[in-house]
Amino acid sequence: MPAFKPAYLIHGDDHGRIGERRARLRRLAESESGAQGIELLEGDAATPEAVVASLNAMTFALGRRFIVVDGVERWRDRELDQLEAVLADMPAETTVAFFGREDTRSKVPERLRQAVLKAGGDVASEQSLKPWELPRWVVARGRELGLQVDPDAARALIAQVGERQQRLLRELEKLALSGAGRIDTGQVEAQAASSAERRVWSLADALVAGDVAAASAAFLALRAQGERIGGLIYWMAQRVGSALEVAEALEAGRAESQVKRTLRLPPRAAERLIADARRAGSATLRRALEQIADLELASRGAGGAGEDTAALLAIRRIAAG
Repeated sequence: MPAFKPAYLIHGDDHGRIGERRARLRRLAESESGAQGIELLEGDAATPEAVVASLNAMTFALGRRFIVVDGVERWRDRELDQLEAVLADMPAETTVAFFGREDTRSKVPERLRQAVLKAGGDVASEQSLKPWELPRWVVARGRELGLQVDPDAARALIAQVGERQQRLLRELEKLALSGAGRIDTGQVEAQAASSAERRVWSLADALVAGDVAAASAAFLALRAQGERIGGLIYWMAQRVGSALEVAEALEAGRAESQVKRTLRLPPRAAERLIADARRAGSATLRRALEQIADLELASRGAGGAGEDTAALLAIRRIAAG
């Protein structure tokens, strides 16, 4: 099992990567201490005072205790006196993990960052690159892996797998493991992005497009090759959530060109998402998100049907609108 530190702070504007880090920590924590060993503070409950109370609370649980705190980008330096003192003398066998999703208006307080470091913890910044910075980033990361990626190949890779830096890095690592040296567009098209990754997006796009047959087929193919339902639900929620934002923006009168600039997608993918979101409408997409939330509960055992049956039925309902 990994050796856990007393405190962690993961922050930045790459919200997808922060969500991945949070999910990974929860999986590790549940593996270490079980679900009963994790306390989650989020929304209005995620305050410095609540964290102090949790850290000072007596507990009879066996093993390491984990406290996950989401939303610390809303905190201010002046609120952290008590928390700073408690972090300086952390209870034994306790780990507290802070997550902050930053934007232009909200930043994690520097005082919290320093307190985590003084407690012997780790601070990680997950920052998104601007779209025009990505090709140079791909070339540089490729060089670190022993690859010579030409600029056209870098742009092709971004168009094929998207702009998420973690996915791009995974594709570069796969290319490096294949023994490739110089990477051109032909190698990118032949090797980048596994069929599983392409089918995940096909499933999510079919839901937004309202294509019941395509969504069902994609789900069955993904499950047949071993994809976890939890991971599929995450991507479904991401895509439907993006489509809902697009539909709401269009219905509020924003120009399609303005909406397109906000999407971190290749041009054709952005155009398809906008067209599907316009056709579906915000009311349908909002219901779809609610049904995805119900599906997540069912996948955890809250539903009576089998996991795959419940998921397939929900996918058909969502795609049908």
